[in-house]
Amino acid sequence: MFGIPGKSPVTLTPAAAAQVARLMARDSSAALRIGVKKGGCAGMEYTMNYVADIDPHDEVVEQDGARVAIAPMAQMFLFGTEIDYETGLLESGFKFRNPNVVDACGCGESIKFREVDEARGG
Repeated sequence: MFGIPGKSPVTLTPAAAAQVARLMARDSSAALRIGVKKGGCAGMEYTMNYVADIDPHDEVVEQDGARVAIAPMAQMFLFGTEIDYETGLLESGFKFRNPNVVDACGCGESIKFREVDEARGG
């Protein structure tokens, strides 16, 4: 919908692709569906759900056995995002490196995107 022909709207690091593929197989899911919703202290939050069926309006990215479906409303906010999976001593989880984010809360769970008029240059 908002893509550039021949360019994936999001990319997965090898660690993220392996984790998505592992969880898809475990839960017999068709894809990991990513979206955004209003919430959190910075204004927006990512949503992630494993789904049995892919919505026909979702943008689908397949990489190394992993399948990510991007919800229509989220496509313009996620374009250019790299998704990683990091494992640490205290926590492990998916991390989004999103060039469209202009601010985030201290915990990193809530983000703010550039205003639509600002993104258009006016």
